[in-house]
Formats: sequence, structure tokens, C-alpha cells
Amino acid sequence: MAKLLEIREQIKSVYSRLEWILIPVGKLILAGIVLMVLNNRMGYMIRIDNGMIVLLAALMCAFLPTGAILLFATLFAMLHLYALSLEVAVLGLVVFLLIYLLYLRFAPGESLVVVGTALLCAWKMPYMVPIVMGLVGSAASAVSVACGVLAFGFLDIVTDNATNISTMADEETLVKLRMVVDALLANRQMMALALIFAATTIVVYLIRRLSIEHAWTIAIVAGLIFDMVMLLVADLFYDLELSFLNIFLVSLLSFVVAMVLQFFRFCVDYGRTERVQFEDDEYYYYVKAIPKMMMPQSSRTVKRINQTRHGAMVTGRVGRRGSVEEETGTEEDYEEFHQEFARRNSGRSASVLDDDGGFGFESFEDVRPAGSRYRSASGSGRTRYAGMDDDYTSRPEGRDADDAGDGDGAGDYEELF
Repeated sequence: MAKLLEIREQIKSVYSRLEWILIPVGKLILAGIVLMVLNNRMGYMIRIDNGMIVLLAALMCAFLPTGAILLFATLFAMLHLYALSLEVAVLGLVVFLLIYLLYLRFAPGESLVVVGTALLCAWKMPYMVPIVMGLVGSAASAVSVACGVLAFGFLDIVTDNATNISTMADEETLVKLRMVVDALLANRQMMALALIFAATTIVVYLIRRLSIEHAWTIAIVAGLIFDMVMLLVADLFYDLELSFLNIFLVSLLSFVVAMVLQFFRFCVDYGRTERVQFEDDEYYYYVKAIPKMMMPQSSRTVKRINQTRHGAMVTGRVGRRGSVEEETGTEEDYEEFHQEFARRNSGRSASVLDDDGGFGFESFEDVRPAGSRYRSASGSGRTRYAGMDDDYTSRPEGRDADDAGDGDGAGDYEELF
């Protein structure tokens, strides 16, 4: 699991860095596929059934908002309908306006859902759309899914009757319109799929919103079962001529896609669930907190050793402003340090008290030349400096040189900062 989490974080990191290029490229590819599928299934207007025209339209969609893909798809469909029959084009305009009104009223930001549903219907794989939209969308996403099914159903009916429509005379306007309208009303498969997909979307959405453990997994399984059962019932009553082998295989694929989506969007650790209860003047609050599964952040621990034992040799490295930093070293290192200390203090020698009161080696801190003011050392953990009485030219008045009380006649002072 840790490896999968690591891969997920790497994918997210790559996406966040390359988002500025991945989104336009994705819109370019999607727009190109949608327009090519329209040209292949309809193809009544030869002028737009051209790879260069499709590429230019897809490039425009790549740099426009996502709603441009739906707009260009509608424009291409209307041009093909117009090349087939003016009456059918007018009817198509009315149908698309109704779909736009429903789409704009309930789900204005889900244009890709309408386009994706129609595209997957053309590929006979629409059964995964309600599952996915129930997980990542809202209850209003049911309208978007249904609109995609209706848009594909209308274009499919026109394609099936294109031969009869093209052979009719121009005077038979009402006959053409009646033929298409009757085919729409008699298309029980389109109506059943639109209703079942909308209901499945709502079922998945409601279950995954429940405050229960593994809500997303339960919603996925329940949505797939509900979808297949409703399709079976509809096929028994209305003879929809559905392929249940195709439904079963696409449902398995839908389950895999939904689980991958859950791993990226809702991967939590129910074993570490916490429940918190608190109140204010008006309400009682019951909070259930479920931590997300995240990769542990690697941390580096820097350990500094600043204590020495009796007999250990410590050398100082002279830094800026005459300070000395502590490092462990050998006797030769200390001799070099001692010489540097003596040079900075006009040749005066000084020893350093260790913990046992003997001649050990601690570190010197901010060594100043003679003439600086010093006060006696106090408190644990502070560095004590020892030297002869004349090592310091300035001491607090009224204070004995031997402030440490160790009887060595040496003044123990720290620099007064």
C-alpha cells in the first residue's frame, strides 16, 4: 500500500507541475475525438468532413473554456443535419435548445458530462458514466447524464433514417418531421437509458454521502447492481434488445475505473477514525474525523553533541567576531586552538575548567581581547572561563577575582553582552 501511495503522490506531483500543458492537450484530444466520431457517423456535409477542419476546431477548443467542446460538437451536428435536410435541422435545433436549457438550468458546469455520455453511447460503453458522476458530481449531474443520452439518441435516430429522409421530395416537409418525431417517441431504449442512468447517478451520490464506513465502495457496488437490475427489468418489459454480456463487461470496467477514482479522491484510513463531541451556547456538535492515507514525510534529525567527558579533547574553530565554535578533536587540534586564542589575547594564556575542576577542554565562546567588561558566571550549562587575576583588565568593582570559589585565584567571568 505504501508503494501505491508513493506512486499516487508522484502522479499528483507531475500533474501539478504540468497542469498548464496537460489540460489544453486533454481538451485538444477530446475535441478531436468527438468531432471525428460525428463526421464518421454522419458525414453529410463533405466540407467539414476534413481532417484539417477538425484539427483547427480542436485547437480552438484547447484554448477556450470546456464548454466550447459542446458548442463545436453541436455546430458540427447542425451542419450535418442541414446538409441532410432543412426540416431535420430545424427539429434538431429545437431538441438541442431544450437540452441546453435543461443543462444550463441544473448543471451549467458539466458540459464535458454531456459530451462524454454521448461519446460513450456511440462506443456502447455508457454504463460507467452514472457511477463516475455519482462519485464526483452532485445530484444535478443526473440531468447532464440524461441530456447526453437524449442528444445521442436523437442523432442516432436521424442516422438510422437518413436514407429515407434523403430520398423524400422537398415538398414532403411534414412527412420528414413526423417520421423523426415518431421515431423519437417510439425509442423506448433511449428513454429507458436516460431514466435509469439518472436514477443510478442519484443512488450512487446519496450512498457515498452517507456517514458510514466504506461509503464510496458501497456506493460503487450498489450503483452497479442497481444499474444492471434496472436494465434487466426494462429489457423484460419493453424488449430493449440490450446485450447483457456487454453490460456485464462494461460494468466490470466501470468498477475498476471507480475504484481507481476512489484511490485518488477518497483514500482514507477507517482504522484511525476519531469522534469528537463539543458544544457552544446554541448547539451540540458531533464530529467524525477520518484521516486520509498519506505518504509519511521523510525527516532528517541533526544531533549535536556538546558535552565532553574528562580527558576528551575539544578544539575550537575561530569564527567571525572572535567567537569559537565547539568541535571534537585531538590534542594537536587543541594546541592549534590554544595558539590562536593566545594570539587574539596578546599572548596571555588561559585554561578551561572541566566538570571535575581539573584542566580539561571545553569550548570558548565569544572570546574578547583584554579591556572588555565581564561578569561572574552563574547558572548551569553556562561556559566558565578561568585565568589569572591579571588576565582581565576590567572587572566589576567590589568583586573578588575568584568568583567561582574554587580557590585557584582565577577570575571566572563571562562576557557581559
